[in-house]
Amino acid sequence: MTVYKAMKNFTAIVIAFSILLSGTILGGAGYYLFTKENESSYAVSKLGSSGDEVKSIQRKLSSLGYYKGSVDGIYGQQTKSAVTSFQRNCGITADGICGRQTLLYLGLSGGTSSNNTSYSNSDVELLAKVISAEARGESYEGQVAVGAVILNRVKHPSFPDSLSGVIYQNGAFSCVNDSNWYAEVADSAKRAAIDAINGWDPSGGAIYYYNAKKTTNAFMHSRPVVRVIGDHRFCK
Repeated sequence: MTVYKAMKNFTAIVIAFSILLSGTILGGAGYYLFTKENESSYAVSKLGSSGDEVKSIQRKLSSLGYYKGSVDGIYGQQTKSAVTSFQRNCGITADGICGRQTLLYLGLSGGTSSNNTSYSNSDVELLAKVISAEARGESYEGQVAVGAVILNRVKHPSFPDSLSGVIYQNGAFSCVNDSNWYAEVADSAKRAAIDAINGWDPSGGAIYYYNAKKTTNAFMHSRPVVRVIGDHRFCK
């Protein structure tokens, strides 16, 4: 092989490799498009991080009862432990790192709280998921009522101010930790979520509900009942 041919073949290999590398980095054929914008959207807060996003995480975890420290914007061991406990309760990877999924579950996006007056498609899906898990076997009205209670909590000063915050509040809904959470979401629950968001509230403004056949909790039984729908009692 002449020197010219060898150089020509080497050049062709370099060009082919460059094209392949460009396709990988710049989004060709199913690869991830790497840009500064995307890089920032995948940023994580973890042990040693600091700043406004960490403060938002601490405030949210504090409102949910997981974090007892000061909101100082420093991601120390106490913040990591609170994040880990929250993740474990939500059934997601409990690594103490607050990445995109954990921020979503906290009702945070890029370090800012979600707007509690509007709901995204992911909010509708999450609401439908909890309705399906909590009100399986109930009438359609009863399913909407469960969704309404969750939305009423978002608006109530005693509860977190985001849909995900209410649903994943420590100990609020046992369904997030049992097998019902992983069952297929019923179509009726999806419709019920939309009806609840659109303003239908069969619960009569309730912020609690319980199944009298299954619940022995004294606090729940002490609440004034507003309505009874199926097996659920809806309370203020």
